Amino acid sequence: MDTLWFNIVQWLHTLGLHVDGGTARAVGDAAATATARLDMPSLLALAAALGWASGFRLYAVVFLVGMMGVLGWMPLPPGLAMLQHPLVLMVSGCMLMVEFFADKVPWVDSAWDAIHAFIRVPAGAALAYGVFGADNATMAVVAGLLGGSLSATALATKMTTRAAVNTSPEPFSNWGLSFFEDGLVVAVVWLATQYPVAFGVALVVMVVVSVLLLMVLFKFLRAVVRRLSSFFSGSPGVA
Repeated sequence: MDTLWFNIVQWLHTLGLHVDGGTARAVGDAAATATARLDMPSLLALAAALGWASGFRLYAVVFLVGMMGVLGWMPLPPGLAMLQHPLVLMVSGCMLMVEFFADKVPWVDSAWDAIHAFIRVPAGAALAYGVFGADNATMAVVAGLLGGSLSATALATKMTTRAAVNTSPEPFSNWGLSFFEDGLVVAVVWLATQYPVAFGVALVVMVVVSVLLLMVLFKFLRAVVRRLSSFFSGSPGVA
């Protein structure tokens, strides 16, 4: 922790912002104390938020949480400390930009989501698991199962609604939905870290809405699965 804050102070000095070592150490100690005081509802809210948001934007979640930790906006549990590593931030930031633009192109977004279905769900489970880490193995397993389930639900909802929107010939509805998802990820992480109880209520509402959308728009999900299967197999699409 001391090394991290020393590096931040050095970086601030290069920008012309001079912070003495005592102030930096005080901020670091406060962050460590805040981490130690995270109660069970706060940790569960964070785990659920990471799982749910990963189903929409995995790389954005990794980059956002990592930067929040580096800047001291949110003390990260030890199991998530690796998200602050410069290499993790660099890779997640690059992939965030790729995903941002891929998600704005009709049908390319569905193909991207289909490929990342094998990445987002286990990653969402792993991030949720990391909230508790090895210090509380029982709750870590519970959080991992919760995060994976929420990530799968969010991903299925995203793919289903995108399949429905992609049937429209104009791209504007696709863009609007994509930007909405960008904002939703930020809002979910912020709400979970600032108001865990309110996030719990919001999460219940989002899950109920997701289930309803999956029931109503299931035929569109089947359509996108058929189209993607035809694309990857090289056979003509089925109408």
